Amino acid sequence: MNDDGESAVLLAGISGTLTKTGHRLMARVYYADTDFSGVVYHARYLEFLERGRSDYLRLAGVHHTELIEGKHGERIVWVVRRMEIDFRSPARIDDILTVETRTADISGARILMAQQLKRGEEVLVEAKVQAAIIGENGRPRRFPKEWIAAFMPQAAG
Repeated sequence: MNDDGESAVLLAGISGTLTKTGHRLMARVYYADTDFSGVVYHARYLEFLERGRSDYLRLAGVHHTELIEGKHGERIVWVVRRMEIDFRSPARIDDILTVETRTADISGARILMAQQLKRGEEVLVEAKVQAAIIGENGRPRRFPKEWIAAFMPQAAG
């Protein structure tokens, strides 16, 4: 079936885009994201932030499925080690949000990502997320050197 490239355009749109400093993803707030008052339920912000981080990894060339399949020598996975969140203002149903993600630091097995969730130019949520890479045995694995250029674009140029 020929869709004249429509599928590729739609698929590209759901992953966001890499930027000079990281990644940007657009998301709409749906009814399911809100609580009884019509604002986004606090735990749902974690899901918006996770989508931003996951699509950043994917566009940077690191796919969760390849990691778990052992493409890099052994099965490895990402885990969130620490998260710090500042809620500034609520998002509401039908808002269009921008999730901006950038890498603040990489050391050893850890990566520190800084994220903002915005409505237009207004920052609604800021988060600092420390993630780590662990092997099948649950022990930390060093961050692969070849990934540093992908995750630290401001340092690579």
